[in-house]
Amino acid sequence: MSEEKQTKIDVENMTFEESITRLEELVKKLEQENLDLDESLRIYEDAVALREHCRKILDESERKVQSIMETANGLKKEDFRELE
Repeated sequence: MSEEKQTKIDVENMTFEESITRLEELVKKLEQENLDLDESLRIYEDAVALREHCRKILDESERKVQSIMETANGLKKEDFRELE
């Protein structure tokens, strides 16, 4: 049985790069393979979870960059460990 059929993916422990790579693999699988409806829906569900995980990581990164820019401009200082 394939990995996809056995368990759902654990996106919370994946890096951004791992998530993007896995998302690309799932999209290719949906586009190229003849899948039954249940398998297609499961892959789509995993893809949506990965997309949201990537979005969350990007949003957090954007906040950190904004904080760095504000600190560099002397507007405020913030401990980045508190953001994580």
